[in-house]
Amino acid sequence: MGFKKMLGAFGVGGPSVDTVLTDANGRPGGTLAGHVNLVGGSHDVEIEHITLGLVTRIEVEGGQGEYGATSEFHRVGVSGPLRLAEKQELSLPFQIELPWETPITAVYGQHLRGMTMGVRTEVAIARAVDKGDLDPIAVHPLPVQERILEAFARLGFQFKNADLEYGRIAGVHQTLPFYQEIEYYPPAQYARGVNEVELTFVTNPHTVEVVLEFDKRGGMFSAGRDTYGRYTVPHADADTADWAQVVDGWVREAVSHHQSHGAPAYGGGHGHGRGHGSGMGGMVAGVAGGMAAGYLAGEVMEEAFEDDGGEE
Repeated sequence: MGFKKMLGAFGVGGPSVDTVLTDANGRPGGTLAGHVNLVGGSHDVEIEHITLGLVTRIEVEGGQGEYGATSEFHRVGVSGPLRLAEKQELSLPFQIELPWETPITAVYGQHLRGMTMGVRTEVAIARAVDKGDLDPIAVHPLPVQERILEAFARLGFQFKNADLEYGRIAGVHQTLPFYQEIEYYPPAQYARGVNEVELTFVTNPHTVEVVLEFDKRGGMFSAGRDTYGRYTVPHADADTADWAQVVDGWVREAVSHHQSHGAPAYGGGHGHGRGHGSGMGGMVAGVAGGMAAGYLAGEVMEEAFEDDGGEE
């Protein structure tokens, strides 16, 4: 095996590192595993620590407007102090537990346009720190998230873009300092009342908070405005609802009311119950011809992180 990253921070003859993921695909709350492979250089070194970080790109509102920044949002220690002898080879196993709020970066096995994420290996020797190359990862939706995404597709919503916004959503418990927005253009049946819809998942081990922001059109005598809906969805209910019917209820509630104060649960009055379902088998072809067309193209990881100067 060739080692792709010489640790340049440690000078000529320093060690090299290669981080290998057993599987670069994961889900929120799941685990990524692999090995950090080290090869000693031309002399012995004392490594102080080896750490892995989950890194992504976020949008930050600043005094000069919005700008993109690279943010490390989760760290896992691989090793404490160890001695790496000249030319010695070491392979250190690791596991990374993905936070439940980890954003989705892949849908239907394809990259989600606008999203970038990777694992970065950090090696510290004699107070010098080398932050190695990024190894891209793909974070796929949990079953209930997938059912809701399918429902938006079935209803004809057109995917626009996805990004991560620095900040917190009022009234929602978050463990990460940012949240994901998946943006859609509405189909004709909702377009008279809504310009765009932004979908956010805030996930914990038991439920998913679904936060919807509707950019509502103004009328002849009224200005446009944003309205919001918030719905709590248990993971266990992923396969017990007709999600297209449920999501339709959410959207129609926002369109028909001047203000949408988040409902306490996703079910009441909006068609929750055992219906004909939204199974993946019948959905993939339709989604691939519609919403997934926007999902498929995205930045290459190296391009998305090439400007690393704005790191959080």
